Amino acid sequence: MIGRLHGILVAKHPPWIVLDVHGVGYELEVPMSTLYDLPEAGREVTLLTHYAIKEDTAALYGFLRDEERALFRNLQKVSGIGARIALAVLSGVSTTEFARLVHDADITALTRIPGIGKKTAERIVVELRDRVDAAALSAQPRTGGVPGSPSDEAIAALQQLGYKQVEAVRLAKDAAAEGDDAEAIIRKALRAALGR
Repeated sequence: MIGRLHGILVAKHPPWIVLDVHGVGYELEVPMSTLYDLPEAGREVTLLTHYAIKEDTAALYGFLRDEERALFRNLQKVSGIGARIALAVLSGVSTTEFARLVHDADITALTRIPGIGKKTAERIVVELRDRVDAAALSAQPRTGGVPGSPSDEAIAALQQLGYKQVEAVRLAKDAAAEGDDAEAIIRKALRAALGR
């Protein structure tokens, strides 16, 4: 089990990053909440990790904060939710906001997250209401690949989060402004998609 990695951030290709740990390059998939807060390439970073092995694949996920990793793990305990949807949740809302949505049973807001339909949202509320950290409700909300244009990277990242290609292209196009990097486009696209 790999629980934590410390090394040099080599590359960011949303939603993937490469972390060099003593000469070994680890490719990790990270939620946008983590990606937004990472330093620029070439800087040291410590990530909490979740290592997942399935029948035919192995994947490594990275998180800057323990509450994000805990939510990622708890979400996958809900029937019908896998790593992809768990990452989409973390990319779409903060852990504090998610706790509030579950606590308030806000099914409509939960269904705005890609991959979550009404029945899944209802299961999340029922199965996670007792698990969401009460402290999260009182906390303040926090305000490689082949290189391409920032819009292309944003579209690829949105598709990784579960949006269909047509929707990802539309969201990225609507969100992009001159001078925006991929992270800025993704952030604005997700806010628009979630109606915030």
